[in-house]
Amino acid sequence: MANLLNHPEVIKKAKNEIDTHVGSDRLVEESDMSKLPYIQCIVYETLRLHPAAPIWSPHLSSEDCIVGKYNLPKDTIVLVNAWAAHMDPKMWSDPTHFNPERFENENEVNRLLSFGLGRRACPGSNLAQRTVGLSIALLLQCFEWKRIGK
Repeated sequence: MANLLNHPEVIKKAKNEIDTHVGSDRLVEESDMSKLPYIQCIVYETLRLHPAAPIWSPHLSSEDCIVGKYNLPKDTIVLVNAWAAHMDPKMWSDPTHFNPERFENENEVNRLLSFGLGRRACPGSNLAQRTVGLSIALLLQCFEWKRIGK
């Protein structure tokens, strides 16, 4: 919510999406979330800026490999810094800025590391993202939000 309060234009766009696709005569439901892609963009951007696990749990390389310019022998402990990857200006334009629109291109979602990757990715990531998206939509639908002070 702090990101949203600091970007009232994002709140306005999200509320407009809710009003257009759900209306004001009923509350947003989980089945509505597929019609609210901008809300999902807000979730993705929040996870990019504030990953729940900024540094993944240690992994061991299963065989000799090269990562970037580094040779990693088998059984090397590898730590992935998801936060640093999400702040890398080589991967993201203006990485410190809250910009949900960057995820309007579906390909950008594949660069998120918030829940891990591959077979060791968090099995609850879809549930977590849907729950957070629905919560944001309900908070925006039910309340008027504005900053006080600077």
